[in-house]
Amino acid sequence: MRDDKASTANPDGNDAGAAECRALPLAQRMAARGLHHVLALQIARMALRLGFTATAAVAAGKLVMNDPVDSLLISLAIILLVGAAVAGFLADRAQAAAEADVAIRLREAASARLNAMPPRQLKQLPVGTLVVAMQRHPEAIASLVIGHRAASMMMAVGPLAAAAALFLVSWQAAVLVICLTPVMILFFALVGDIIRSRAAAQERAFGRLAGQFADRIRALPTILANHALSSEETKLAGRLESYARETMGVLGIAFINAGIIDFFASLSIALLAVFLGLGHLKLMMIPGFSNLELWQSLFILMIAPDYFAPFRRFSEQYHAKAEGLAAAAALGRLLDVDAPERLAIAALDRPLAPLPNHGLVAIVGPSGSGKSTLLRRLAGIEQAVTLGQPELTDFIWVSPDCLTPEGTLAEAIAWRLPVLPCEKLREAANAVGLLDDALLPGGLDARLTRGGGNLSGGQKLRISVARALLAGRTVIADEPTAKLDAGTAGLVREALVEMSHSHLVVVATHDRELAAAGRMMIDLSNDGTFEVAA
Repeated sequence: MRDDKASTANPDGNDAGAAECRALPLAQRMAARGLHHVLALQIARMALRLGFTATAAVAAGKLVMNDPVDSLLISLAIILLVGAAVAGFLADRAQAAAEADVAIRLREAASARLNAMPPRQLKQLPVGTLVVAMQRHPEAIASLVIGHRAASMMMAVGPLAAAAALFLVSWQAAVLVICLTPVMILFFALVGDIIRSRAAAQERAFGRLAGQFADRIRALPTILANHALSSEETKLAGRLESYARETMGVLGIAFINAGIIDFFASLSIALLAVFLGLGHLKLMMIPGFSNLELWQSLFILMIAPDYFAPFRRFSEQYHAKAEGLAAAAALGRLLDVDAPERLAIAALDRPLAPLPNHGLVAIVGPSGSGKSTLLRRLAGIEQAVTLGQPELTDFIWVSPDCLTPEGTLAEAIAWRLPVLPCEKLREAANAVGLLDDALLPGGLDARLTRGGGNLSGGQKLRISVARALLAGRTVIADEPTAKLDAGTAGLVREALVEMSHSHLVVVATHDRELAAAGRMMIDLSNDGTFEVAA
């Protein structure tokens, strides 16, 4: 069993237990220091930019009106402009460095979580999805907790600072730009639900594509042997097209969101320009827009874009939020595969009715209720506290993860069994449909690679069932019909029932037909507690 100390969080947040896998809270703790640095530089850039806008407006107004311009004012404007550019460069660099640091540390925490997993749980993870997730998800989560978080905080600070600057010259102008803010926030809320659903669909499509690609690479020898390359290529192309379609959907919504911000920004600046122009031409006397000096009007028109800049930046980062949340949820589901089962473990530590000497015993219940855990405890693979049932000793394990040695199909079936006549091997293989499998040409002489790399999970499972038929021992089977079509599932079901006539067969299963054929049923559907039916 996994040591409980693996779940202990370290102060720096770089721990395996935290990645069990509440990825988002872990990333937020990792991002705290870098986020503060990024915010400080972005605020400095904003302040320097506002200072440059003020000095540039005053200087431009004086030049247009042929008033003398102090050289110190020009020098100050240049210094503020250079300072704003340098602060912007440092802010972007700090953001990139902070996101890279969070992604690296999050990937290390996820790797530590994988290293702490028992091999049984590790083998449950889809290889393709896992590899891609370890590459993609940390970056997406880092963009969420650094880039998007900084943009959302600056959306609160930046417009207030710009509105305050406008208020010093014309409070009416400040009120005009502020009045458009609730409308933009409303659009953010409406677009947010759409882009979140699109990002989740994109993540699911990518996971399916990665999983199918890895599965086809693993089974490539079988695909080539059966001339199925073109059909598998078509299936992968369909997955790729689905992912591309979902990706374009996310980008399309993001562009619409950015377009909304640009529309309202342009509308407000156009209104300001019209009101200020009418005031200067004395065509309309509007309070706050009339009787202004030229530099004041220029100041208002130059500050207005700074008011909307944080909203535009936030809209650019809005898709990062949706993608980051989807990535955090996907990474959490991927690396916390045993979370539901852990909830059921405490309920499993209680007495269990004695098992019969022979017959089929079915352990049933929803996913995560503890079926596999109880099965491993009965086998002595995991420690039981108060099961009250002696550990099963002389047994053979049946599952899609059973070891398949390199060699022929006959050698795989007879692995670790006494020498058996070829006819017995043929009968066992035929009983579970291995000799009729078109993807295993050659019958008992079919060649298998090390670990069954050229086999599907269903084929591995049927080899372990055939081995159990010949072993003449207690059988412990974990989901023995889960990866089979209806026909082969029926053959395996019949084989297990046949073995139960003379030996004890214990199965953890969702198969109702198999469970109904049992002599005893252990139902874990009631919060992991035992309900035994003879």
